[in-house]
Amino acid sequence: MTAPSVSTTPAFYAQAVVSFGLSLTSVAFGVFFLPVDGWVRAFLGIAMLYTVTSAFTLAKVIRDRQEDGYIASRVDRARLDKILTDHDPFKVTG
Repeated sequence: MTAPSVSTTPAFYAQAVVSFGLSLTSVAFGVFFLPVDGWVRAFLGIAMLYTVTSAFTLAKVIRDRQEDGYIASRVDRARLDKILTDHDPFKVTG
């Protein structure tokens, strides 16, 4: 089993960064210019930041679980390869 080939192009990376920055800026702009009290703006701003940090944490947890699963499958594969290598079907015991 080989490692999954993940190649992120610089253009895709730039698009993701720009998209994230643009969406975060537009939501912050919308919250700042809402015709409401300062307390409501502050609450929405904190909620927006909490959502962003939660999204990063979730992405990290998902990535870590995938990496753990890949490492476990590599260890299992190595054990199986060793068993198959050590096995001699023509060996006579006795």
